[in-house]
Amino acid sequence: MGNTRGVSGAIHCPVMVDEVMELLDVKRDGVYVDGTLGMGGHAEVLLKRLGADGRVIGVDKDEEALMFAAQRLQDCRVSFVRDDFSRVGDIVKDCGYDTGVDGILLDLGMSMCQVKDMARGFSFNSDYRLDMRMDNRAPLTAWEVVNRYKMEKIEEILKEYGEETRGAKIARAIVAQRKRRSIDTCRELASLVEDVYGGRGRTHPATQTFQALRIYVNGELAALKGALEGSGAVLRAGGRLCVISYHSLEDRLVKNFFRQEKANGHFRVLTVKPITPSAAESGERNPAARSAKLRGGQKL
Repeated sequence: MGNTRGVSGAIHCPVMVDEVMELLDVKRDGVYVDGTLGMGGHAEVLLKRLGADGRVIGVDKDEEALMFAAQRLQDCRVSFVRDDFSRVGDIVKDCGYDTGVDGILLDLGMSMCQVKDMARGFSFNSDYRLDMRMDNRAPLTAWEVVNRYKMEKIEEILKEYGEETRGAKIARAIVAQRKRRSIDTCRELASLVEDVYGGRGRTHPATQTFQALRIYVNGELAALKGALEGSGAVLRAGGRLCVISYHSLEDRLVKNFFRQEKANGHFRVLTVKPITPSAAESGERNPAARSAKLRGGQKL
């Protein structure tokens, strides 16, 4: 599976492709939902394993990603849907599959194409306005949070969604700075957080702050809860749900969902421990995959 250059010129390399396909146990005539279609990397491999009667429902709320994937795949077996994966139950029904689907994949990671597109306002190095919306139709941006929210709320967001231990100091610094002038760009915010930390370490000190803002602005944890619950409802008996997460908040939600569904007799857990990328994949080939954890379950 080769890399693909996305709309921003960044290299897109789907994570743990072989492991995902094995866990999904793809049937040639099956119906599968890629709830985070992105650049279409996983979907491309999935389509190669499907026969003429197999189908993929490709979902993404990022318009640019969806357009790129449609151009890349150009396959009549794919339905392209611009929507939030939290509505997976309605999406499956709207696509005409009232009897359910055979598998669902959720890859919760950000595409490097999104990060490298400076105008999207995700990158530490962007001189564009703070944004961080996955869906540009959404009203709330990171700029609004940073420049309009009360200090206590900013601190709460940083601690809850970024697990940022210096959330209080960063929130105070944000409020002090915006009294002088607004914090308009990603680079300005990243520099402010770096000053709070007193320099850089191995990872950028603003990593958790940016994660927290992105999760909050996009309602990512609530969407994930909705997607997990919806997946359980639309999977056929024997169908499989596979989720790739990239930080502890997501992984905890997924782990607890499978644990609860197992206790309720609805799912068989296929991954006692999460599957992680090989050393080769998480090394030079795809460093962005380092933190990925893959979990899967089968509907009973």
